[in-house]
Amino acid sequence: MERSAADLCIVLVTAPDRDTALRLARGLVAERLAACVNVVPGATSVYRWEGEVQEEGEIVLVVKAAPGRLEDLERWIGAAHPYDVPEIVAIPTLATHGPYLDWARRETSPE
Repeated sequence: MERSAADLCIVLVTAPDRDTALRLARGLVAERLAACVNVVPGATSVYRWEGEVQEEGEIVLVVKAAPGRLEDLERWIGAAHPYDVPEIVAIPTLATHGPYLDWARRETSPE
C-alpha cells in the first residue's frame, strides 16, 4: 500500500434517487473529476432543514477523486445537483493499493 494522503481522496455525496445518482456518477467520471463512483442505495438521512428535523431515503455516492481537482468537482456537483445545498464531504486517504492509485491518477488527470 502506498502511504500518500495527497494523491487520492474519498468524497461522499448524497442524491435523492437512483436516476440522479447515476447521472452525477456518470458525469463525474466522464469529466475526469472521479476515477470511480460507487452508487450505494438504501441510506436514510436524518438532518435539520429550515428548522425542522427531516428523514429521507437517499443514495450515497462514494467518489474516488484527486485532491487537486476538488474545487472543480465541487463546482460541477453544485451546478448539476438538484439540492440547494448538496452534501460534498472530502476525506483524505491514509493509504491506497499502489496499482489502484496509479489507475486513479491516470483517470483523473485532465486530458
